[in-house]
Amino acid sequence: MEAKGIAPDVYHYSAAINNCARSRQWKAAVELLDDMKKRNVDPNVYCYSAAISACEKGGQWQKALELIESMLGRGVMPDKFIYSSAIKACRTGGQLDKALVLLQIVDDHGVELDHFAYNSAISACGKGGQWEKALE
Repeated sequence: MEAKGIAPDVYHYSAAINNCARSRQWKAAVELLDDMKKRNVDPNVYCYSAAISACEKGGQWQKALELIESMLGRGVMPDKFIYSSAIKACRTGGQLDKALVLLQIVDDHGVELDHFAYNSAISACGKGGQWEKALE
């Protein structure tokens, strides 16, 4: 693309990061997000969503949470899909406390989650041996 004089924009990056997420290539997704920043291309919510989804699929809960912090620092507000992916990543990584903190943040921001996110949080409670919290 660049060899033909076409500079990648947010839409090109978004498509590439989505492909990384589909193929569970979390490192490549994060590298593309970093490349965007180096080239002064502002990542949008879709780029972050795809990268966080890739991290979730790759079991990288720490990186998923770092990306949420990064996007908030850039003024990009996470949506229900981003929070849902991060909660799933925490569940997979056995991070019950982190999943519950995310649920509280979501509630505080008035973001409405789908049943998949709540199922992930309930599953995290079960994995953490704290079934009582699942009832809250």
